[in-house]
Amino acid sequence: MIVCENLVKIFQIADLEVLALQGLDLTVQRGELMGIVGVSGSGKSTLMNILGGLVRPSAGQVIVNGQSLLKMSNAALDRYRRTQVGFVWQQGARNLVPYLNARENVELPMMLAGFSAREMKQRAVDLLQMVGLAERQNHYLPELSGGEQARVAIAVALANAPALLLADEPTGELDTATAQTIYDAFRQLNSQLGQTILIVSHDPNIAHHVDRVMAIRDGKAASETRRNHRPSVPADQLDPAAETHPVFEELVVLDSAGRLQVPKAYREALGIGQRAAMELTDEGLLIRAVAEERGGVGGTAVPATKSSTDKQPPTQTWRSRINRWFKRS
Repeated sequence: MIVCENLVKIFQIADLEVLALQGLDLTVQRGELMGIVGVSGSGKSTLMNILGGLVRPSAGQVIVNGQSLLKMSNAALDRYRRTQVGFVWQQGARNLVPYLNARENVELPMMLAGFSAREMKQRAVDLLQMVGLAERQNHYLPELSGGEQARVAIAVALANAPALLLADEPTGELDTATAQTIYDAFRQLNSQLGQTILIVSHDPNIAHHVDRVMAIRDGKAASETRRNHRPSVPADQLDPAAETHPVFEELVVLDSAGRLQVPKAYREALGIGQRAAMELTDEGLLIRAVAEERGGVGGTAVPATKSSTDKQPPTQTWRSRINRWFKRS
């Protein structure tokens, strides 16, 4: 559904160039429910705006539903935004018209697309029923709670049957219980319609609500967390009625050139500076600090004096430190 290769976006602010995306790679399958996370300024909102056709990339390749957004004319990009993508924004004012009721808000995009009055009303009612608001279709915004307004916004975003649904912090202004209803609505739409959905969020628990989460750091894909369901007992003792629990596995992401990001906390814990030694071992790839740069990024240098760990083989020493760090994390 989505293929981004070496995606770059540079914003010009006065005489300053800001590099928002630095060669980001991303693949999203059709019908996937996925989360995008990252700190402010990491590039996640820029990515969403590019996928939504609101911002053109500076370089690289971005293909959505078989269409190259980089090569589209302005007119084609307008059609793409109207017909191929739906938006759900964090701010309610960007989603809904205050002087229209819930059903009329859902009908508005269809009116602009040329639907008949009968088609508009039937589809609007169907979408509101799908998000659990059929009985609230004649209510205006002041009569709807924050969670209900968010669900109306989802119905509006689906009015023209877009191939891709993008949600930017849809639960950012909601309490935990209300946010859960919004995530449930996304899950239901994904299951019933096979809708491809990308949710940009600061919520660290979003992995509990989607199938996969990609973390962006400094404009690049840094890691990926997958959600799996595994039995809570060993396979040979499996009871068909046994309860299963979600298991989350975080994987580091390598770009097309084989580069990966080592988190700052890991580098500081292991005393890795601007250079590191890399070895291929029986257990995999080992990255360790070099003696002359031991001390980390911006940290205090590690003393060169010998300790009890110096009696171990160097490879085993650093492997032990890495294992201890991952256990603490």
